Formats: sequence, structure tokens, C-alpha cells
Amino acid sequence: MNEEKRSLGAHNLILEERGSLTVTGVSDIDSFDDQTVVVYTELGELTVRGSGLHINRIDVEVGELNLEGQIDSLSYSEQAVRGGFFARMFR
Repeated sequence: MNEEKRSLGAHNLILEERGSLTVTGVSDIDSFDDQTVVVYTELGELTVRGSGLHINRIDVEVGELNLEGQIDSLSYSEQAVRGGFFARMFR
């Protein structure tokens, strides 16, 4: 495995002025629109809610997501990690 890739076990959130969010430890993306983004992390399902949400970058091999918009809430649920958006897309 490439040494430059991060372990998905490292999970961090960096929220800058409620307008930019960087998430590490992302294993898959379930769904997204301009009000809700749902991603799977090693610590559970993360739901980001707001308005004007836009994914700038997603790299599930590295486990990183960067999005912008008005971020109103972040919430976790304990659902098991399963095939998400990309898994369904490449069936």
C-alpha cells in the first residue's frame, strides 16, 4: 500500500467559520445535495446539514472530503459502514 495514503482510522473535522469543512477518515459517501451531505466514516455515519453545500473534493482512497457552504449542523449515527454512493454507481 502506498505510504502517502492516510489510514482511514484517523478521523478529524476542521470547520472554518461555518463555511468550509474538511473531514478525514471518510470511507464512502452515501448521498449529497445542496442541503445535506451524508458520508461514512470509521466512527459512524456523519450527516452535514446546511444550505448551498458544495463538495469541492472527495478522495475516498485518502479518506478526505472538503465542502463549502453554510454549515448548520454536524451529526453522527452509529450505522455500520456499507456501500454508499460510489459503491452503487460502479455495480
